[in-house]
Amino acid sequence: MPDQPAAAIVDQVRAALDADDPTQFRALLHPDVQWGAPGDPSPGCQNRDQVLAWYQRSRDEGVRARVTGADVHGDKIVVSLRVTGRGVPDAGGAVERWQVLTVRDGRIADIRAFERRDDADAMASASDPR
Repeated sequence: MPDQPAAAIVDQVRAALDADDPTQFRALLHPDVQWGAPGDPSPGCQNRDQVLAWYQRSRDEGVRARVTGADVHGDKIVVSLRVTGRGVPDAGGAVERWQVLTVRDGRIADIRAFERRDDADAMASASDPR
């Protein structure tokens, strides 16, 4: 599906994130994947090992995320998450969050985190992930 490169891996992404084991996500990440806030030209995570370390730290701190949706937009996947655990503010210990994953060469090359679905959807419809 040349116009839907993310469609080929969306089910694998969902399964890996739901597995609650960051190592299952490893094969889906580009070695030079970046992860950070929208618009950040130099995000905190600059490679696969840093992304996996972030996931593992969060898991060790008791934070869990359950995938509630995954929508494909060309080369991007908007992942909807219900996040629970220590450090999750208000909302009875659960919040909704979104990530936009950009797929290149069959792997996730960029991850951006959002607190609002509208913002995630806007980025997913844009051509540049940053």
